[in-house]
Amino acid sequence: MGKKVAITGIGQTRTKLKRKDVNFPELMGEACRAALQDAGLSIDQIDCVVCSSSPEFFEGLSEPEMWATDFTFGVLKPHYRIQTGGTVGASTTIAGWYLATSGMYNNVLVVSGDKLTEGSVQKGLSMVYSPTMGRDFAAGAPSAVACQTRVYMNKYPQVSDEHFARIGTMMRRNALNNPHATLKLPQITEEMMLNMAWLSTPFRLLDSCPTSDAACAMILQSDENALANPRPRAWIQAVSTVADGVNYPDRDWSDPIALKKAARTCYEATGIKNPLEDLDVVEIYDAFTSQHLIWLEGLGLCEPGRAAPDLIDSGAIAMDGKLPVNPSGGVLSNNSIGGSAMIRQAEVALQIMNRAGDRQVPGAEIGLAHGWGGAIQFHTVMILSGEKEMEDSFRKRAARR
Repeated sequence: MGKKVAITGIGQTRTKLKRKDVNFPELMGEACRAALQDAGLSIDQIDCVVCSSSPEFFEGLSEPEMWATDFTFGVLKPHYRIQTGGTVGASTTIAGWYLATSGMYNNVLVVSGDKLTEGSVQKGLSMVYSPTMGRDFAAGAPSAVACQTRVYMNKYPQVSDEHFARIGTMMRRNALNNPHATLKLPQITEEMMLNMAWLSTPFRLLDSCPTSDAACAMILQSDENALANPRPRAWIQAVSTVADGVNYPDRDWSDPIALKKAARTCYEATGIKNPLEDLDVVEIYDAFTSQHLIWLEGLGLCEPGRAAPDLIDSGAIAMDGKLPVNPSGGVLSNNSIGGSAMIRQAEVALQIMNRAGDRQVPGAEIGLAHGWGGAIQFHTVMILSGEKEMEDSFRKRAARR
């Protein structure tokens, strides 16, 4: 058994659609300083740094982590870089968790982010596709996910544009309670969403996420150090990262087999039998409205094809529902790609710590954070818990000894 690991400090950058006041290293440094202050630690107490961003094309230079090393406090310390496309923020935390649970390091700083407003995001996303296996889908993220969505809608004809408008409106209203959301639309309605210009059918403009400049950093501490830290803690109970193929001939984009395996791995590790009942809060990587349905089913929260009626129409995932999903407003309200998947983890940790402010889910003790990336092929899942569940885990581990 490895060491237990807790998140004890969280830093998200100041909110503004375009951060013209900072460059990429300064943006990353802002998140790191905030996380250190939140955890009550100094940089001298950090054993190593795990740094990441999305494809280098977005920063306009090779190996951006080298440019940012001084700002991410990696000088004269072990300094790692992770790169897994859209899941990169979540993969960074998972890598930091492995380093801490192994006993190699006790205090790990993880940070991930991007300044997307300074590059051509869709051109970059088009170029990442395989020239042989993915040529037909080299049309940026909206068109690729539109293909995924059309396959899903053909399989489940009960899904309609109205469901996407309902989801998009719900997320933008949740974002009003999140000081870190970059897209806040107080007057948004389903009717407004349904009457916006087409983006890539079946998507209209607000069925897609914005382009944001943001970074997120967290402090991970192994059990002895975490327990000695008087700050609130969120314990990492299970992690999983699974990859599907790129675009093999019989691949069904509407069936997220990698997500299903990642979720199943984490549920088995934590003893979760019925995630809809056992979880208190979920943050999914919802770059597009339709993906709520596909990811919720992939997480086993309902049967295939039932997300629209059972979770959306019923209000089950609303803030006052059975299982609130994306109290933060999700990626639909803040998307830097590099920071987005880590922010999902950070938001669940804040919920577990009872520090989520106006977006707090009352009594949240167990939460799940999800990330996706690549050619809709990479998926990550992390389950976090509060002190009560952690104490039970310690007792079980002591009994096994």
